[in-house]
Amino acid sequence: MKEFLKVKNIDLSFDSKEILKGLNLIIDEGNFVAITGASGSGKTSLLRVICGLESPSQGEIILDNSILFSREISVPTEKRNIGLVIQEKVLFPHLSAIQNIEFGISSKKDKQNLSGEIMERLNITQLAEMYPHELSGGESQRVALARSIVMRPKLLMLDEPFTGLDKKLKLKIYPEIKSILRASKITALMVTHDLNEVKALADKCFNLESGKLTEL
Repeated sequence: MKEFLKVKNIDLSFDSKEILKGLNLIIDEGNFVAITGASGSGKTSLLRVICGLESPSQGEIILDNSILFSREISVPTEKRNIGLVIQEKVLFPHLSAIQNIEFGISSKKDKQNLSGEIMERLNITQLAEMYPHELSGGESQRVALARSIVMRPKLLMLDEPFTGLDKKLKLKIYPEIKSILRASKITALMVTHDLNEVKALADKCFNLESGKLTEL
């Protein structure tokens, strides 16, 4: 299987506090990898480094044989083709749910088919014409998830993506999400505290402690 994401010897510090120390991670193409760890261990910081929102002091990040970060290179976030779904439900307030979902694929002729399929599988078809202020936290999160998946990024990163969803709905959408990602051949990296999510979704799981990853 092809090594798709390679994170090599990453160091990251904030105000002289070491967050990541010589961190290494390899994810094979099409795999779903989860990272657990205590609050403040650097899980979200790692995602931010990979997508270019934080700059490490050393190391390399390679995605699909393209260098995203090294001593000489730092590719801007918007050119990395990485989707990021965070805990905060960041939707455009002036756009309806379906307009939010189609925002990144507005030029595609089949955008309605693409958005319709993802909304049906995430059980949010009924929310299409609603605006963010009319949605619950769980509904907003599913819309944000749909918006990222429908763009078919090379890498999808999820930071506590199912916070706010009730247990019954989680159990319903876990297999749908895994099916969608596999069908779309999207490689995924998720940060979570929920071991049930790890069991339902992840091919591999690592724990982040003292700035380094250990496979579980």
